[in-house]
Amino acid sequence: MTLSPVHVVGGGLAGSEAAWQIARAGVPVILHEMRPVRETPAHRTDGLAELVCSNSFRSDDAETNAVGVLHAEMRLAGSLIMASGDANQVPAGGALAVDRDGFSAAVTAKLEAHPLVTILREEVASLPPREWDQAIVATGPLTAPSLAEAIARETGADALAFFDAIAPIVHFDTIDLDVAWFQSRYDKVGPGGTGKDYINCPMDKAQYDAFVAALLDGQKTEFREWEGTPYFDGCLPVEVMAERGVETLRHGPMKPIGLTNPHNPTVKPYAVVQLRQDNALGTLYNMVGFQTKLKHGEQVRIFRTIPGLEQAEFARLGGLHRNTYINSPALLDATLQLKGRPGLRFAGQITGCEGYVESAAIGLLAGRFAAAQRLGRPLAPPPPTTAFGGLLNHITGGHIVSDDEPGKRSFQPMNVNFGLFPPLEAGTKLRPEGFEGRFRGKDKAVAKKKALARRALDDCRAWLGPGERTEAAE
Repeated sequence: MTLSPVHVVGGGLAGSEAAWQIARAGVPVILHEMRPVRETPAHRTDGLAELVCSNSFRSDDAETNAVGVLHAEMRLAGSLIMASGDANQVPAGGALAVDRDGFSAAVTAKLEAHPLVTILREEVASLPPREWDQAIVATGPLTAPSLAEAIARETGADALAFFDAIAPIVHFDTIDLDVAWFQSRYDKVGPGGTGKDYINCPMDKAQYDAFVAALLDGQKTEFREWEGTPYFDGCLPVEVMAERGVETLRHGPMKPIGLTNPHNPTVKPYAVVQLRQDNALGTLYNMVGFQTKLKHGEQVRIFRTIPGLEQAEFARLGGLHRNTYINSPALLDATLQLKGRPGLRFAGQITGCEGYVESAAIGLLAGRFAAAQRLGRPLAPPPPTTAFGGLLNHITGGHIVSDDEPGKRSFQPMNVNFGLFPPLEAGTKLRPEGFEGRFRGKDKAVAKKKALARRALDDCRAWLGPGERTEAAE
């Protein structure tokens, strides 16, 4: 039987993952990517799944971290994004960080080589035509204006927008290691790591106060046409964090906990700037949490006041790009279909999830739903107890509308977290076998996360079925 293709619009993480899942199911797929025919303000290559912000997929801990659980579920489901990330990882403590160029090249090569995948380099300037009876829009944070307008017309709702910021990248050989040092917080050893996966630049109180003042006084990029656009709290520019209080950065990306300066071990740093390896060669390091809207000249001036970065040369300076997402709870059903147009799905950040892994996971689900529908084998959504299900439920209905402000849109982008998982069943045993002594609050919190993670992975395996699990293991 000859199957009609599913069309996927957008070759980012979500679109690439969706296309891969569709092809794995035996259904032909046409992946439409506008680069290099039309460039974006943030991309610099024409590779699929290019990472434009951080190179980190965040925690890979599948026992006590919801992001790590999502990683594990995606691996079970045969995720191309996770396989490519694992194959191109760079040391990052307990996180999974990747060589961004190697990662993109791996995703592109896999999709180009698959016999059921056709990649068309063209802009889709409006909603997919109705003759594309199965289609996925996965255009991400940089949706072309013409397509964004078409989506707004179709849905009858205005898309909300906020700014995503990009952190600078520094050449490793310009970092002064007589001042800075290698160490992961608490010497934690993560995937491919050694416990010394970050470069740490220490500040005393006077240096920190002067740095915060410089951030506040520095010239910022102005966006008059987008005034009033909110930021996503998970990706705040460093100077916006500074505006929220002088101590905000010390309790955020510049927290000094779990670190000891070997150049001066008896003095605790007041604050620490961390840099994380950005490529496999180890020649580039990105400034963790330092996404910014400072003008380029100001970035160089201010960031060179950081101890250890006085002579820093920047491979890329920070910047901003606009992110657009739809009111998914009102517009999408539980299989990510537009309620007013069956067969048209949305995936990735445009749905209101936030983060690389979350975007790819929603792409994975959209691809599976579309392939199942094409094959005439309807697929039930993943259980809400899984990371897949918790994220999907947030997108398709997990928001609260205030009774005091009827009609006000309350849906906001969200990273996966244990707060999206249903509570544990009453009577779930948390105290580990053989545990002796007092079972403190922190012990209970960790045990609860472990129980949620175990339940999620067990339920995910059951949802995927034995055939899928065998294929993933192989």
